[in-house]
Amino acid sequence: MARFGINSKGTLGISIPTLRRLAREIGRDHELALRLWKSGLHEARILAGFVADPAKLTEALAERWVNDFDSWDVCDQVAALLEQVPFARKKIRQWAASDREFVKRAAFAMIADAQFEPFLRLVRRASTDDRNFVKKAVNWALRSIGKRNRRLNLRAAAVAREIGRIDSPAARWIAADALRELRSAAVRRRLQAARRSNRVSS
Repeated sequence: MARFGINSKGTLGISIPTLRRLAREIGRDHELALRLWKSGLHEARILAGFVADPAKLTEALAERWVNDFDSWDVCDQVAALLEQVPFARKKIRQWAASDREFVKRAAFAMIADAQFEPFLRLVRRASTDDRNFVKKAVNWALRSIGKRNRRLNLRAAAVAREIGRIDSPAARWIAADALRELRSAAVRRRLQAARRSNRVSS
C-alpha cells in the first residue's frame, strides 16, 4: 500500500473487493457509517463511504469527512458518495480552491464522474421499457458507464441493483445482465490496468 502512495496508518489490510461485498450485504446504514468513520480506521472509513446515505449527509458532516482525508484512496472512494449530494457543485467550487491536498483532490475526483450521474438517473427511469431495442440500449449505456473507471463501476453496479428490485421483467433482465459484466474478472482487470496506467502517468 505504501508503494502506491496509500497512507498505511491505521490500516487493517482489507481489500476493496472485500469491503464492497460487505457494503452489498449491509446496504445503506447511515448510523453505522458514522460509527465506522469515527473509528479512524482506514478501511472502516472507505466502508463508511460505501454505506452512508447521501440523502442524510449534511454539509457540516461532508466538511468534517473531507478534512479527515489522509490518503488518496479514501478520498477517491468517498468522492463517489459526495458527488451524489445536492450541494455537490457548491462543495466542488469551495474544495477546488483549498490549499489542503486531499480536500482539493476530492473536488476534482467528484468532477471526474459527476457528469454521468444524470445519465444513470435516465437509465433507471427507462429500465422498465420492455421494447427489445430500447432495453438493450439501456443495458448497454449502464454497462458502458460502469466500465469507465472504478468509481463509476461502483455507481453503475449500485444502480443495477436498484433496477433489479423493480417489479418489471425488462428491469430484472437489464440489472442481471449489467451486473454479470460489471462484476466480471475481465472488467476488474481492465479497471485495475487503467488505474495503474493513470498512476504511472501522473
